[in-house]
Amino acid sequence: MQNASNSIIQPAGFYIVALSSMSYSNIYFMFLTVIYVITVMCNVFLITIIFYDHRLHVPKFMAVGNLALVDLVLSTSLVPGMIKTYILLDNFVPFNLCLVQMYTYYTFLSLEPFSLCILSYDRFIAICFPLRQDSINTNTRMTYIISAVWFFSIVIILYAVTSIPTLSFCGSLEVHSYFCDYAPVLVLACGDTTPQWNYATALTMLFITVPLIFIFLTYMGILTAVFRMKNNQSRYKALATCTEHLILVALFFIPIVIIFCFTFFGIIWNPNVGLVSLCLSSLLTPCVNPILYSLKTKEIRSRIHSLLTQRLSVHPLRNVH
Repeated sequence: MQNASNSIIQPAGFYIVALSSMSYSNIYFMFLTVIYVITVMCNVFLITIIFYDHRLHVPKFMAVGNLALVDLVLSTSLVPGMIKTYILLDNFVPFNLCLVQMYTYYTFLSLEPFSLCILSYDRFIAICFPLRQDSINTNTRMTYIISAVWFFSIVIILYAVTSIPTLSFCGSLEVHSYFCDYAPVLVLACGDTTPQWNYATALTMLFITVPLIFIFLTYMGILTAVFRMKNNQSRYKALATCTEHLILVALFFIPIVIIFCFTFFGIIWNPNVGLVSLCLSSLLTPCVNPILYSLKTKEIRSRIHSLLTQRLSVHPLRNVH
């Protein structure tokens, strides 16, 4: 321990101890490492395609590119640290590095549901106002929306994390999570942490309920517009453009909502199950996002096809005689 001031005791760092006793933990974290490699490759590929193809510089793919960037940073905030802790068996995290990881993770975790909201807004405008879509949902307006969401998440999480150095840690330094998690670190603090707990609870409710309500309302509007269409082919075509987004919403929100309800209502269960579920929901969604949008979106599929065609034309296969 080292004194940061006369009254505040700051530790040199924390020890990550959760899941270390779990059976086959090495295999599990090696699996997560493979998921992370796929996530990085797919999201970088998707961002590169959107960035270099001017035909994709439209609001929809600005939102898709934003989600890919959020996914990339979110998974990077977790997996390298987990490799260090569980594969290299070094579970000590310096205090300042712990705060950096905590801030990065929660900033981009909060950006994830809002990025899904931006995509639902794009689908709502495209289906409900097809004739006015280009005038309502412009590149400039989408840039403002994305910037506002980033600014909100960066500022609101900054307050939560910067409250940690104002606390003293005079007992155990073992963090019962798979990274420097806010709540498990807060439990270790001495003294009154009521303001921090209240703020964290309010943020959790905000980041779960507001995006879910917004997405629900946009899809109510979408369904209303779809049922007003005169033929089944138009209905199917409109709904087909929403399938990948709905899959991503389900993958992200269902585990988080279940775990939040279990915790909120005091339902007792194996803590490792909750941690593994949260870990998978944080890492599987960023991996699935670019794959879904690459396979399901016609514009990106055609761009990938044209890239492969150009590649083969530059380096044609030669028959060996």
